[in-house]
Amino acid sequence: MDRRSFIRKAGASGVGAAAAAAALATPAIAQSNPKVTWRLASSFPKSLDTIYGGAEVFSKMLSEATDGNFQIQVFASGELVPGLQAADAAAAGTVEAAHTVAYYYWGKDPTWALGAAVPFSLNARGMNAWHYHGGGIDLFNEFLGAQGLFGLPGGNTGVQMGGWFRKEINSLADLKGLKMRIGGFAGKVIERLGVVPQQIAGGDIYPALEKGTIDAAEWVGPYDDEKLGFYKVAPYYYYPGWWEGGPTVHLLFNKAKYEELSPAYKSLVRTAAQAADANMLQKYDYVNPPAVRRLVAGGAKLRPFSQEIMAACFDKANEVYDEMESNNAPFKKIWESIKAFRKEHYLWAQVAEYNYDTFMMVQQRNGKL
Repeated sequence: MDRRSFIRKAGASGVGAAAAAAALATPAIAQSNPKVTWRLASSFPKSLDTIYGGAEVFSKMLSEATDGNFQIQVFASGELVPGLQAADAAAAGTVEAAHTVAYYYWGKDPTWALGAAVPFSLNARGMNAWHYHGGGIDLFNEFLGAQGLFGLPGGNTGVQMGGWFRKEINSLADLKGLKMRIGGFAGKVIERLGVVPQQIAGGDIYPALEKGTIDAAEWVGPYDDEKLGFYKVAPYYYYPGWWEGGPTVHLLFNKAKYEELSPAYKSLVRTAAQAADANMLQKYDYVNPPAVRRLVAGGAKLRPFSQEIMAACFDKANEVYDEMESNNAPFKKIWESIKAFRKEHYLWAQVAEYNYDTFMMVQQRNGKL
């Protein structure tokens, strides 16, 4: 072989080998990650850092898992659309995603609320068990699909508080004529006991309580409520929020946009959503204990709803459910699934968990922890 020809061929072969080696050196996942840029509309203000932060946790995880190729920009309530229109914006394609609570849209169809929380439903652990292992995600997506959406759990606050009251509520008679800022499904139940539900934006609650325009208001729980200072004008802090035993915060995606994603990206979306879901509840569990201590030190007076009130609300809630099941097939299908698991969940909860927690709570009260 001619010496010069051999050198030329060897050089070309070397370049090809180097290119192949470079390709092999690039992680396979990076090669399969196309650029995706989405916008997400949140229903929450940045000041509620834990619940708003759920969308940021989700976005950050997706970006890190794809070397920055899958980017979701999070917009707080009001920056792109009003907070209570986040799901509508995702369905319309104005944004690709929303981070919201499905019961905000219960006025369109009460079935919306079942994916989040309804009175006397499951607690946070129960909701997650039902969603991930009881078919809840798929059942709710049968309903969401008709709205042009695909949804995944993206957070949970845990059981919420029952709200701030200007006066003590000792009996059912004290509820008659009481003007309370309480939204959606819960308002429909509690009005049957004489309460007058009021729809008031978060920023307007404090002055309404201060002026006596309303007598009570529910919000979230100690960590979030502390920021709004309700204890200064309505010191009685009741519990539990029986209408939100374990509210799921959802990540809702425009269905067509979600279906465009590769199988790998869909898997990453599911994984990041579940991680954000767990992270929110874990954070609330950590920040609420010191917050409730600060509230009590500042003048808040903790009060439980009486068993009389709880039982009456439970009965009224079941009346509402019976009416809805009779004329709403999607509602009936999902609610029957939740009810079946609720019965089993609270059977098991009475055994090891309840007894362990009760014993440890007694030790805490006795100053032994």
